Amino acid sequence: MKKIIYSLLLATGMMGSLSSCGDFLEIEPQNEVLFENFWNEKADVDAMVAGCYARMQDDDVLSRMLIWGEFRSDNVTFGTNIENNKDLDNIMQENLRESNGYTTWDPLYAVINRCNTVIKFAPMVAERDLSFSEGELKATIAEMSALRDLCYFYLIRTFRDVPYSTVAYTDDDQEFALPATPFYDVLDSLINDLEAIKGDAVVKYPEDKENYQTGRITQEAIYAMLCEMYLWKKDYANCIRYADLVIDSKKQQEEDRIKKATGTKVEVKEYLMGYPLIPSASSGGTKEFGEAYTAIFGDGNSREGIFELTFDKLNENMPSNGVFESMYGSSQGTGYVKPATFITEDVSSKEFKVFKNKYDARFYENIDYSGPSVQKCLTESAIIDASNTDNIKNSGSSLYAQGKNKCNFILYRLTDIMLLKAEALVQQMSDASDASVATANEELRKQAFTLVNVVNKRSVCQTILKDTLLYSDYTTKMQMTELVLLERQRELMFEGKRWFDLVRDAMRTNSTSTLLKSVLKKYTSNTSIIQNKLLKMDAIFWPIHEDELKVNKNLKQNPIYGAGDNESYEKNY
Repeated sequence: MKKIIYSLLLATGMMGSLSSCGDFLEIEPQNEVLFENFWNEKADVDAMVAGCYARMQDDDVLSRMLIWGEFRSDNVTFGTNIENNKDLDNIMQENLRESNGYTTWDPLYAVINRCNTVIKFAPMVAERDLSFSEGELKATIAEMSALRDLCYFYLIRTFRDVPYSTVAYTDDDQEFALPATPFYDVLDSLINDLEAIKGDAVVKYPEDKENYQTGRITQEAIYAMLCEMYLWKKDYANCIRYADLVIDSKKQQEEDRIKKATGTKVEVKEYLMGYPLIPSASSGGTKEFGEAYTAIFGDGNSREGIFELTFDKLNENMPSNGVFESMYGSSQGTGYVKPATFITEDVSSKEFKVFKNKYDARFYENIDYSGPSVQKCLTESAIIDASNTDNIKNSGSSLYAQGKNKCNFILYRLTDIMLLKAEALVQQMSDASDASVATANEELRKQAFTLVNVVNKRSVCQTILKDTLLYSDYTTKMQMTELVLLERQRELMFEGKRWFDLVRDAMRTNSTSTLLKSVLKKYTSNTSIIQNKLLKMDAIFWPIHEDELKVNKNLKQNPIYGAGDNESYEKNY
């Protein structure tokens, strides 16, 4: 990191809004304040917490989270005017260099330092302001710790080894020139941190703060993070344990919601084998689908949400999501990237390499195949007309106007966690062939398939839901691994997850075979060059930016970039 002063930021009029009924998530920090005039009362802490979330929503942070997690994958290819963004154009060509602007990581470290600053000074405020209770202090520290850990999780999945610190850097006299910490050491630190603070986090916000429940870090969000982190650590039992905590929490919330609406206590068991997913079919009884898409990506902060950065469409003063607009498009045209050709033609060609058949609503929700362009995260609603099965179409989507995209940036939602659990279950299957192992494998396979099938079945454009996946087609661990990876691609397409899924698979197998096979699908030329680049494990991680190497002599470049292979480099995985 460059040696800089991280200024405290305070929103104009923030103190008044925090003491009234203003929404925490509507605060945008703007003005610098001095340390000696700050950290006196709980409102100061709340202001800085708001600043951490607001910084997460800045374009430079969101663009990196989206690009790092999606754009090197098989989901997207060159869109409109991408030649005007040379850095992005080079990423799409797998022509990564240490000079590429998207390899700078200081926006994520800016969020990390804000979180560390709150953690450092909040206890001092609690001593000065007796209204700031011990429980509130612990919850604040848990929230900021988790947000910091999430940023580090993005960094290690992108760069592998990164400088790791929980110290707040607040003045020029502090030197920040740390060497990179190995991937698994950082991962262990993140897990240990979350395990230590999970019990202090907020479980449920008041009903008049409805957006807080998914718009801020809660205990449920921490469980989701632990679920995924344990999966990357290959600790499958703990991954499953935390996935179950999230799923059980969502089931309870759904039962509470129904009881509040009807006055009757019910168990969540009527729809999709007891999983509280939002139905895709229209409640009007017509052959229209897309209700789930509208709730999750149009209305925002849905009951399937776990943690999402909120862009409140009911508040004109709130910023818009400029990253989805610039990268994917708006009513004025397509963005820098578009869906890969093999995806847009998947149904019309009847090849079904991604979507299993023409009845998958996600194909019509995610993609404008006539464009072709991305539709997911660009439209407020989806109405999939399946009245004519020979011509299923999206007849009700309207793109956000230029500068008006208010789609939330979703970090975790329920189906994501369900599929992470399915992946962990599959990886617990043994390759041995004796009878006792076969029995255990069968139970794991059955549980994993059920989770995948539930997610898949929700999107079937049929009035009476039918299985489109056949259990008998997936009898081996390899087939189940491929099924889960493909279902995650279908369900989470364009959300910034796909590249990380492929990297996780490569790290688990110590091979880029699956990643390479997937990525090559989107290229029609230079395939041999791409293949040669991605054969080595080092190549799936990004280079450290040249400016970071200049100011921090303790950093070592990923050997695949810059000067080339370095035999003295010690891998950290």
